[in-house]
Amino acid sequence: MTSLAGTLPKPRTYLCADGLIDILRRRFELVPDLRRQNSIIYSMSDTLMSGVAMFSLKDPSLLAFQEREDDDAIRSLFKIKSVPSDSQMREILDGGELDQLHEKFADI
Repeated sequence: MTSLAGTLPKPRTYLCADGLIDILRRRFELVPDLRRQNSIIYSMSDTLMSGVAMFSLKDPSLLAFQEREDDDAIRSLFKIKSVPSDSQMREILDGGELDQLHEKFADI
């Protein structure tokens, strides 16, 4: 019986789900937030990551996703501190520049 240990490629940390999510999180933290800083309750990175998490976890709606706010996957995997409500998420993201987001996904 031969060993495959020397022939298998080494896993790349950035090709796993944790690595890809971490890259997105760091890129989302660079998105400029044009809202008044003293009135911000939900950070732009938490809001954007909430959108990614909602689609990744296949929730049928923003409301269904918000009901999972205390889910361990949201806290540990996506590192979301607070999940905005569906109306708050729409309000925050509707005013954003979509061009800013295109380059954030280029790393992936």
